Amino acid sequence: MSSNPVLCCRDLCRSYEDGDRSIAVLENVELELAAGEKIAVVGASGSGKSTLLNLLGGLDAPTSGSVSIAGRDLASLNERDLCQWRNQRLGFVYQFHHLLPEFDARENVAMPLLIAGVARRQAWQSAQDMLERVGLGHRLTHRPGQLSGGERQRVAIARALVNAPDCVLMDEPTGNLDPQSADQVLALIDELGEESASFVVVTHDPAIARRMHRTLELRDGALWASER
Repeated sequence: MSSNPVLCCRDLCRSYEDGDRSIAVLENVELELAAGEKIAVVGASGSGKSTLLNLLGGLDAPTSGSVSIAGRDLASLNERDLCQWRNQRLGFVYQFHHLLPEFDARENVAMPLLIAGVARRQAWQSAQDMLERVGLGHRLTHRPGQLSGGERQRVAIARALVNAPDCVLMDEPTGNLDPQSADQVLALIDELGEESASFVVVTHDPAIARRMHRTLELRDGALWASER
């Protein structure tokens, strides 16, 4: 694939101890993601999709193997550097938006920039620009409780993209939305994916998978190419 993949994992394994037993969830997973590429990861419940996403995002450490983001092996970074690298290079979107309820939409979106040390005025302007891009310029000062489910998820996507990350990791991004809101979020992913980050989207929804460049199935601890 790409000579300079945005995301790369090699021989990725993750197992858990259960008493005297070792239970393998992922075994020798291989994955490369090119700049601007969008892939779906599908699989049965309990197949390890969320485990894989946590490893790709540096939220969990593999039992063996490696994960590299933008050319940096995550295992080579200490905790502080890993947090900084994750904040700069990755965006996260979950089924439940995980917005901070006490902050308005603009403050939530600005949070990654403020953590990175960007001046408040600049961070707020960038957050406003991104919210306008996702169609929420009129909701800047609304808190999560004042937004619909689809609007909250669009705020979460704006937050994931405001730092111009190399890759966005999504875990069932439409799983908690009504069909109309889900369609709006999917259209937004289509639009943004053409000109921004790469996407890894964990989903059980065939409609989402069809919108991706590739679909991979997690089965028996490994990733397999899936027919469209």
